[in-house]
Amino acid sequence: MPRIQLLRLDHAPALLAFERENRAYFAASVPDRGDQYFDRFDERHASLLTEQAAGLCFFHVLVEDDGEIVGRVNLVDAADGSAELGYRIAERAAGRGLATAAVREARGLAVAQYGLTGLRAVTTLDNPASRAVLARTGFVPVGEIDLDGRPGLRLVCDLQAGPV
Repeated sequence: MPRIQLLRLDHAPALLAFERENRAYFAASVPDRGDQYFDRFDERHASLLTEQAAGLCFFHVLVEDDGEIVGRVNLVDAADGSAELGYRIAERAAGRGLATAAVREARGLAVAQYGLTGLRAVTTLDNPASRAVLARTGFVPVGEIDLDGRPGLRLVCDLQAGPV
């Protein structure tokens, strides 16, 4: 079972490989990161670590025993006790419950390590797997939104309600 780790500088090569290998898979359900993301990856990675060091965001990777990254779970824009959750699981690792387990673990870290009391998330209506993960981990819909021209949902999770 992969372990969740807080993003570090030495994760960069494995993270870039993860993003490249799964680019088309991710683009089927979320907006593509674009070529610039890959062209300027090292600069972007350093920027994320700076945001993390400032306590603005908490970036996590799911790492296999061999060092391969098979997922990400991020808590971004942390302010006023809340952050936005985002996650991605590699195509080859999908359907094994990793997303649900990782989101549950990130919820626990949000409370115990980062002092958060709530999380927000968004997903498209045509992504039933993501909606199921969010429902299983305590997120409830609070409104409809437009995500890059696709209908979606905004969801929230009250971390003070306890673990799910």
